[in-house]
Amino acid sequence: MSVTEDVKAGCRVIVVGAGLAGISTGVALKRRLGFQNFTIYEKAGDVGGTWRDNTYPGCGCDVPAHWYSLSTDPNPSWNRHYASQRELHAYWRSVFDKHALRDHTVFNTVVVRSEWDEDLQRWTVWLQRDGRETVEHAEILFYAIGGFMNPMWPDIKGMETFKGDFWHSALWKHDVNLKGKRVGAIGNGCSAAQFVPAISNEPSTEVINFCRTPQWFVPMNDLIYPPWIKWSFAHVPGVLKLWRAWLMFRSDISFLIFNKDRKWLVDFTRTRLSAYMKDQYADYPIPDFAPGCKRIIVDPGYLSSLNRKNVTLRWDAIDSVVENGILFKSGEVVPLDVIIFGTGYSVEPVDLRVQGRGMSLHEYFASQGGATAYLGSCVPGFPNLFMLLGPNVATGHASAVFSEESQIQFAMEMIKPVIAEKITSFDVKEKICVMYNDWIQERLRHSVWSECRSYYHLERDDKSRIVATFLVQWRQWDIRGASTGWRKNERLWSAYEFLLSAIIVVLFAVPWSILF
Repeated sequence: MSVTEDVKAGCRVIVVGAGLAGISTGVALKRRLGFQNFTIYEKAGDVGGTWRDNTYPGCGCDVPAHWYSLSTDPNPSWNRHYASQRELHAYWRSVFDKHALRDHTVFNTVVVRSEWDEDLQRWTVWLQRDGRETVEHAEILFYAIGGFMNPMWPDIKGMETFKGDFWHSALWKHDVNLKGKRVGAIGNGCSAAQFVPAISNEPSTEVINFCRTPQWFVPMNDLIYPPWIKWSFAHVPGVLKLWRAWLMFRSDISFLIFNKDRKWLVDFTRTRLSAYMKDQYADYPIPDFAPGCKRIIVDPGYLSSLNRKNVTLRWDAIDSVVENGILFKSGEVVPLDVIIFGTGYSVEPVDLRVQGRGMSLHEYFASQGGATAYLGSCVPGFPNLFMLLGPNVATGHASAVFSEESQIQFAMEMIKPVIAEKITSFDVKEKICVMYNDWIQERLRHSVWSECRSYYHLERDDKSRIVATFLVQWRQWDIRGASTGWRKNERLWSAYEFLLSAIIVVLFAVPWSILF
């Protein structure tokens, strides 16, 4: 099917969100399908998602920049191996402008809810802008609202009584000068590990870091790309692609350590990381869970910053916030001028107010014991709907951009017959979705993610369903409104798929046998 030639003007696509996934979807619609009849609705006044919103000191990405970027839009000019928030935001804005997505985007507009119309075979979408509600319609709907939804505040009483300034790292108060202040930093996850060394660079700022659970760290091994390497990336054919492929391979092979049945490798990893951590800060406690059970932190200098005279690490149990600081359960009060909560984000998709055939998306999730989707993208009873970075799409070691691109490529193939008006809708069959998610949960039982409390779990414990971590056959889908012969040469397609599968099995049987 030549999609560019078969595009019909009547079909419309709506994309919710102009973050990384929304921008990537817009790029794919234009580049892969030659499709122009789409609109991106963004609740903020700018693009960039998490790299627009998070501006705390030291903010950056813990995935190499050349892999944390679109395969269609490589950037030979990254300044560092691990890019800063400012450089990442600039990159995604440049991609947005390069592909003229501003012409397709409506800012400062909230998608309130959406509902499938079975009779008209399309989505009705309610929008809110400047206090006014409007309604739009589209045959295809993408929710590209990201994986981390909202800042998560800890369940600590008394925060409203504190007399000083306090905020979440995602809502940084840049107008508060920390010089000469006693600052309490609550949490030691990825965000806190970045802002603690950044703010403690100022000797007059005293930082007390309150922690509950030790984390695993790996060395960052960051580097600044010299001009000659940037020139090679930009002008020597194949160099940038080869470098990106190497980064992908090096990162992706680390999935092997996440299988707890591979005990020798888990133990080896534990020994190596323990040695690094003790070398950086001798008094740091070694976690009692396997590496990877919580997200491994790429150390931006956090451990070494704990050796500074103006940094103190406290593991005491917190009772409450009082007007002049933090009260421990032991009765000790730690006086503070400022409290910063580096306590992570909610992964609960509260903004997914979607009504499908007979039930809402949240009702479907509840019926399954937690968020589930086929390939993390599609849900039974919700035709022509795609969730990007949905359930069990993210991993503990790879690039979220790569995962989203994989989902988007899958979606582009799926929507081709709808755009060409050869069918009106499709949704994955219930039994296929259940089988797929049962298979995922069975595999996750053997992973280290089942061994500790983390945001990977629905209830942030170590027992509930794992929802955060972890191609197409048309017979797995319910098709509506198909024209005669919409998919020609079905037998030829089946034979091709079988042959391709056989080749893959032959090529990879020996290597994968060795790896596993």
